[in-house]
Parts: sequence; C-alpha cells; structure tokens
Amino acid sequence: MLEKEIAQHALASDDIRRLMTVPGVSLTTAATFIAAVGEIDRFPSPRKLVGYLGLDPKVRQSGREPARHGRISKQGDAQTRQMLTEAACVAVSTAGPMRAFYERVRARRGGQIAIVAVARKLTVLFWHMLTRQEDYAFARPSLTRHKLRELELRAGAERHPGSRSLKHSSGYHQRPNRERERELSLQAELAYRRLVSDWKAAGPAKVGAGATPGRASSRPSLRQAARQASKPQRPAL
Repeated sequence: MLEKEIAQHALASDDIRRLMTVPGVSLTTAATFIAAVGEIDRFPSPRKLVGYLGLDPKVRQSGREPARHGRISKQGDAQTRQMLTEAACVAVSTAGPMRAFYERVRARRGGQIAIVAVARKLTVLFWHMLTRQEDYAFARPSLTRHKLRELELRAGAERHPGSRSLKHSSGYHQRPNRERERELSLQAELAYRRLVSDWKAAGPAKVGAGATPGRASSRPSLRQAARQASKPQRPAL
C-alpha cells in the first residue's frame, strides 16, 4: 500500500518524473531527493544545494597557506546521499557523458572519489533541470517510457488482457530501439571527450556541466557540475 501511494504521488509530480529521465535515476532516488530538498527555489545556486546535502568538500587553510580540500562534509541527509551515490553507480555503467566524466576523475583520484564526484554532479544537474523545468538532454526515450509505465502499474493502473508485456509496450527491450539509443549515448559521450580535450588544450579554468536540451556551460563554474547556458562551448558534464 505504501509503494502504491508513493507511485501515485510520483505520477502527480512533474519534478519526480523529470528527474527520472536521467538514466540511473529510479523512482526511489527521485522521490527521496524531492522529499529531502522540497521546493528548489529555496536554493539560490547549485552550490547551496550541494552544501545542504553534505556533498561539498571540506576546506582547510592555515594562515597564508593554500587551501586544501578534503573529504565531503556529510552535513546533510545521509539517506539522500546514499541514494545519489547508488544512482551515480548505475549512471556510469552505461554510455553517456556521465561515464566519460567518471572515467576522467577516476584516472586522477580513484574510483571511490569519482563516484562521489558523479553524485555531486547529479545534484547540480538536478538543480538546473528543476530550475529550468527541462528534462535531461541525453535521456533515453524508451527507458523513460519503461520507467513511467512501471510507475503507472505500481500506482494501480490496470493491465489490459491480451496486451503485450511491459518491456515490449515501452519499446525498451526491442533491439532496434536499444541499439539506436545506445548509439546516441555513445555520440554524446564522444562529444564530451572531445570538448574536454579541446578545453585542456586551451587551458581555461575548471568548468562545470550542462545537460538539459540544447544547453551547456558557457563560463567557469568553480567546481560546480552540470551548469547550463546557451552555447556548448565547454565540457557538457
């Protein structure tokens, strides 16, 4: 009964359904995030949201010595951080900009830190998606339909006798759809890698990422991830 009530609430929430367009983000992750954050307008910037959830790194500085960044503060809700970390693990297991970002960080800092970095990037991405009211730019349509249909069934929708199964009705498990969407995800991942390569060659300050349709970063983000602007001139994640 509780799962049915949560599913019904999710179907009525544009924000939850919007977050579920991100590969790797399930109903549990999206609902937990919205429950912890509430109205996104409470946070004037993605950095404030990252700090609220305890995903911001601690900064230590003594006198005139350079600042040193340590482990994350863990000041926010632990369950929400856990859900975001699990979503990050799923997101980096499939082709896309998130996987390219993860591999780039892992090469420098190791796998554990890279997963936390992806969780932080998802948080900033969510802020931009909810603020702009836009779905994820690199969503996989058949996967999203599959999630939403499963959500409808959990909420109590009737199964029509004689109709095709859930996996076939959404098109998610049909090979042509799967291969086409995988190819698009690979193209997005390759585009991100090229952007990072060009960005490193140009030598600018660190920048963040954008991932809503037609959006990407247009200025330095000061270690914030998933920032969005009008022209994809710098790394999109």
